Amino acid sequence: MLTAGAGGVIAAGLVIPLASGMDTAVDTGVEVFEEVPDELVPGPLSEQSQIYAADGKTKLATFYAQNRIVVPLDKVSDHMKNAVIAIEDERFFTHGGVDPEGISRAAVQNFGGGDTQGASTLTQQYVKNVLIEESVRANDTFGVLEAREDSLTRKLREAKLAIAIEKEMSKDDILQGYLNIAQFGTSVYGVETAAQHYFNKSSKDLSIVEAATIAGITKAPSQFDPVANPEDAVVRRNLVIGKMWQLGYISTAERDEAMATKLEDTLDVQPIEVGCDSAGGAAFFCDYVIKEIMANPEFGETRDDRYDLLYRGGLRIVTTMDVKMQKAAQKTITDAVPADNAYDLEAAVTSVEPGTGQIKAMAQNVPYDARSEPGPRTTAQNYSADYNHGNSRGFQVGSNFKPFVLAEWLRSGRTLNDRVSANSFSAYETEFEASGCAHAFTHQQWPVSNVDGSASGTVSVMQGTFQSLNTVYARMSQQLNLCNVQQTAWDAGFRPMTSSLTYEGTGGVFRTIDNPEKRDIDVFAAMTLGTQASTPVNQAAAYATFASGGTYCNPVAILEVKDHAGKKIDVPSADCKQTLEAGVANTVAYAMTHVFQKSPFGTAWQLSPGLGDGRPVAGKTGTTNEAMQSWFTGYTPNLSTSVWVGEASGNVPHMNVYLPSMTWYGAAPKAGPMYGGTIAAPAWRRYMDQAVANLPVKSFPAPDPKLVGKAPVAPKPDTSDGDSGGGDGGGDSDGGGDSGGGNGGGNNGGGNGGGNGNGNGNGGGEGGGPGGDD
Repeated sequence: MLTAGAGGVIAAGLVIPLASGMDTAVDTGVEVFEEVPDELVPGPLSEQSQIYAADGKTKLATFYAQNRIVVPLDKVSDHMKNAVIAIEDERFFTHGGVDPEGISRAAVQNFGGGDTQGASTLTQQYVKNVLIEESVRANDTFGVLEAREDSLTRKLREAKLAIAIEKEMSKDDILQGYLNIAQFGTSVYGVETAAQHYFNKSSKDLSIVEAATIAGITKAPSQFDPVANPEDAVVRRNLVIGKMWQLGYISTAERDEAMATKLEDTLDVQPIEVGCDSAGGAAFFCDYVIKEIMANPEFGETRDDRYDLLYRGGLRIVTTMDVKMQKAAQKTITDAVPADNAYDLEAAVTSVEPGTGQIKAMAQNVPYDARSEPGPRTTAQNYSADYNHGNSRGFQVGSNFKPFVLAEWLRSGRTLNDRVSANSFSAYETEFEASGCAHAFTHQQWPVSNVDGSASGTVSVMQGTFQSLNTVYARMSQQLNLCNVQQTAWDAGFRPMTSSLTYEGTGGVFRTIDNPEKRDIDVFAAMTLGTQASTPVNQAAAYATFASGGTYCNPVAILEVKDHAGKKIDVPSADCKQTLEAGVANTVAYAMTHVFQKSPFGTAWQLSPGLGDGRPVAGKTGTTNEAMQSWFTGYTPNLSTSVWVGEASGNVPHMNVYLPSMTWYGAAPKAGPMYGGTIAAPAWRRYMDQAVANLPVKSFPAPDPKLVGKAPVAPKPDTSDGDSGGGDGGGDSDGGGDSGGGNGGGNNGGGNGGGNGNGNGNGGGEGGGPGGDD
């Protein structure tokens, strides 16, 4: 039949209108049949990719071009196999790709004037779907249309390729291919996806009635969808059940029971979701993972290659996210700074594991919304991430930068117990040194002071650190080579997101940094007080360097990726390296443990002694001028977390803020400046208490005694100005506090001076940008 009269018989049987009689149909059919290629090699099917938390069980999101999960035939129930064969091709196991009996029956029916019928076998339907899939992958729109058109050419091509494919593939392989490629509903491809969507179970567990429901859908996926059109779906399902009974696949009792079963009693519909919107509170972390995949050559040479791998490659992506920590992070940050707060404040929290760089949690208060026009108080911008991973330009870090200066202080051979003046002063930028790098010094003066002038006299660098004294750190930077500060900040992990300088250091060119380098850390006097922007994930990773004894790791979000065949794909490396001397890192950590002390107070003394379980902890506040941005970054030896609270769209002062979550230095919450110690630090503690609950309690390594230095002799009162306060008091807007002042000197010194006040700093002249911290 397929040599002498193929054209005529197939054309008649497959409902092709005859243009000018049987002879013409035969001649045309034979000609077309002979021109069709005689082989088809099915390529890999487009499969959905799934993203999981670190436990490998908690699914975060699904991505697909076609929503399909490919399974082997032995993972499909016999009921499902039988149902498909019964309704689509009852002689599947006896024909050779086309069904002569079916073609003849269709021909008689069609020429007799009855309803037109087709005679496509299951193999031919498989061929059709393969041709469509290949055209879709190749972005061949015309190929898709050709594969679907109701024409003699298409029918003959399917027939010839079906015959060819039956010679190369076993019946089981063809059945497996069909079950995985066929469409079983709107955006539902393959039997496994259908089983999970309609019945919340695997295809290997499908019952008679469930299998019949799915098998009935393929004829018209929209019409027979049991969710969209339940009445039509029941009629079609019962037809399938009847065919299964006629062919002996089920008994009469099974038939009657299946037909009597109500459709709604069988359904357990799972929503069809695609993208990070389905990740809920982990949506921004999910988005970070996707951007990591799209940016890295491990997943393809070009962006199109990576997109194709993600949306068609059937990837299983296991991430670094800790489910418990993520839930705690999301709840804490939204409770602390509600999305609809009266001040339009945004907030973010990110945790990184020291020594591995693994991002354990990432959350923010404004909900995720990836639509081109997000709703009110929703966003697709990830405040925690850098520009490449979330379209964020970061936020000025303020005193969160000071630990990097301290690290260089120690690297240069100085100690924590070295004494420095805390008096306010004004210096020309040319009084600072920057040898060996591009910098932007001007001839303008830079005035530096502490909160309300609350600190004066000579204090230790240790005190200047835990009280975050701007004057102390400005004086320290006068004794350092600022190019070395740049180097040490880079070694520790500081990654700037914006710069007001060009590489040549001429100033005046503001730019966003997508792939930061060491030279992007601006060098000028005010850098000491944190004038550049960074992000919570980068700050958490940098502080993790101090927590791990000097090992910096690039933050990473992916643990493992496997393709559809289970083969591992290389993932981006944390590239962990010892970048700081262990003694330096451990001594910085020692200094920052005192931030929580009450006497003399540190800038986070209201959190004393630190975390609820008393485990060792270190940290640093950060607040920029006029409380525009605020931070707290802190860590234990096994978890580093950064919290940012501010305003994402620009530098907006927040000098009169009240949120119920605020902690106002031991007093009842009240309106006041948004300091790092009033919102960010309390939120950090509430989250960390939950995040570390199941982590082992570890101590920080001892500091290097040589870098701690000799304990200072109690200083004599500063009598240079009879009206000035003195001694060991002070504080900045991070800690503020009503217990400033200290051990007093001068005629009116001592007492409980200090108090709460605004920050200092007007930057470093033309090239310096806005001022630093507190």
